[in-house]
Parts: sequence; structure tokens; C-alpha cells
Amino acid sequence: MIGQRESVSGAHFAFTDRWGGVSAAPYEELNLGGAVGDDPGSVRANRELAAESLGFGADAVVWMNQVHGADVAVVDAPWGGKPVPEVDAVVTARRGIALAVLTADCVPVLLADPVAGVVAAAHAGRPGMIKGVVPAAVRAMVELGAEAERITARTGPAVCGRCYEVPEEMRAEVAAVEPAAHAETSWGTPAVDVSAGVHAQLERLGVRDRAQSPVCTLESGDHYSYRRDRTTGRLAGYVWLD
Repeated sequence: MIGQRESVSGAHFAFTDRWGGVSAAPYEELNLGGAVGDDPGSVRANRELAAESLGFGADAVVWMNQVHGADVAVVDAPWGGKPVPEVDAVVTARRGIALAVLTADCVPVLLADPVAGVVAAAHAGRPGMIKGVVPAAVRAMVELGAEAERITARTGPAVCGRCYEVPEEMRAEVAAVEPAAHAETSWGTPAVDVSAGVHAQLERLGVRDRAQSPVCTLESGDHYSYRRDRTTGRLAGYVWLD
């Protein structure tokens, strides 16, 4: 259920795998995405199971309506009955709530400055990385009192640069914006490494404490991959403060 969990100075980071939930194939088992065709009741049950395993209630989680953009929402409570906004990063200075990001090949980015009491979650696919969603999230954190040098950054399971094949023209367009994302597949064709691009952006911003998951979602049967399966579930990354 929780494939990776880490705590740093009162900040907590967690990434799910696909197991331990109630969804039926092709979403088996712990699908946490509500817009992929899965039974809504199963998704609600999975979100409750995941939250409980992390020590909080499902009603304490802030989700996003992700659209591959760079907009950021600053929040101080879950949405409740309000519409979930179309953003690809959420930031809060409130303790006791968890921020969540959904992925199935894109890079889930979790950020925390425990000293300032500020955390963020961002969804960085190829379009969002190019548009600067991660720098936008860091800027929003700084506006709330965070300092880049104090931020801890963790990126979760995502398709790796050895597997993310793209046309040469697309690779050139991405590399023109973020050279670190230039990659080649293991079979020698053009590729993009979104995780490498995200970490290069964080490094330029002064974020020193960074770690990247070794898991490639396309290669791992324990994780969802849109590129591999098309109709599939979504993983989640969670970040919160004590």
C-alpha cells in the first residue's frame, strides 16, 4: 500500500504502490484516482484505506484537479463540498492536513520546510515541467515564509528517461527549456527524463536536500503506468507536517 515513507524533522512524505485496495481490474487494487473510470465507491474506500495507514482521516487530504499546467493553489483546509480547482500544485502552512498528488508516470513532487511550517505537492508531467510548475510551487512556499535552502524535496515513482520515448522534435523542444531532461531510451531512441528535469530546476532554486525514487513506473508491475497500460489507476504522493 505505502511503497515509500520518510519523515524529516516533523515533515512526512509517502508514496503509494498499487496494492492493498479494493478496486477491480484493470484498476487493481489501490487506485486513488477519481477520474479514470473506476467505481467511485472503490476510490473512496481506497482513499480511506491509504489515509488511515498514514495515520489520518481521508477528510484531512487536499486533492487537485490536475491539468498539466503550472497554476498553484494556497490552501488552509480540504475542499469539503467546494469544487476542486484545476491546479497542478497545492501549498499550505497549516499543520494537520495532507496534500496529495496523483500520478501514473508523471513525477510526483513533495516539498517541505519544517522550520517555516510550509509544505507543497506538485504534479510534474512533461508539460508541467516545461511550464515551471515546480518553481511556481517553491515560489508560493517562499511567499509563506519558506526558504529554498531549508526545503526537503522528494520525487516519487515515475517513468524513467530510459523508457520515456518521444519523437526527436519533442525531445529537442523539451531540452531547449530544460537541458537536463534530454535523454535516450535503453534501445537508443530519443527520450525525455522528467525527473532529471525537475531535480535540475530544484537545484537551480537552491533546494539542496533532494531525493529521487529509483522506481520506474513503466518497468514496475507494482505501480500504475499510463504509458504501459492506458486504462489504469493512479498512485498518490502525500506530504504533511506534525
